Amino acid sequence: MEPRPVPDFRPLGRKAYGSIPHLPGSRTGPADRHLSPALARICTERARDARDHIVVLEKLDGSCVAAARVGDAVLALGREGRLASQSPNEARRLWAAWVAVHVERFLAVLQPGERLVGEWLALAHGTRYVLPHEPFVAFDLMRDGERLPWHAVTERVRAGGFVTPGLIHEGGPLGIPAAMERLQAGGFHGAVDPVEGAVWRVERREGGTVRVEFLAKYVRPEKVDGSLLPENTGRAAVWNWRPEAPQP
Repeated sequence: MEPRPVPDFRPLGRKAYGSIPHLPGSRTGPADRHLSPALARICTERARDARDHIVVLEKLDGSCVAAARVGDAVLALGREGRLASQSPNEARRLWAAWVAVHVERFLAVLQPGERLVGEWLALAHGTRYVLPHEPFVAFDLMRDGERLPWHAVTERVRAGGFVTPGLIHEGGPLGIPAAMERLQAGGFHGAVDPVEGAVWRVERREGGTVRVEFLAKYVRPEKVDGSLLPENTGRAAVWNWRPEAPQP
């Protein structure tokens, strides 16, 4: 059977989520980029002043997906912005089916024009999980290219009962070794294999507001992307979660 064609329709007219630059020493691929040394130091060594606020979260190893509210409809999207329901990838189609089941939860969180972005952990990519929660973990709430600060994300997603990544640290800078040390026991989400890494969110307080300035990530150097995917192993898919009834 020939692969299902992928329609090049992006309902938002853009990607659902961009790429995050890497901290020094992080494992990178050909299309990845590093954060500048000056910005990396803000994450891991020295804040500019007391207005910098740094949040460090566990980095999860799945598929980046989004649920976007357009009017009163919720669209399940892949990272590239295409409809997940039309993807040739079974795990993406499962994401679309899951969003359809939980649409009222997404509507409780999202205003029109907003999207909730997170990690879809149904299919094991390079890390296996014994999930103590549902297979979607929300890590950003966005409108166009702007993201909400972390305290607003956690407050908003509470209305839908969504899970967020494990909080490693909040406050001043945190070094990479310290962050990874706190993830050694399988992290916060039931990782069977070593946790992939961590994400740093640098936020800035200006008067009575907080804005997200930039994000950075660290991936352990020995991590191999997609090491469990069937197209790389020649073996059957490894699932962290499967619905009770088969999906189309």
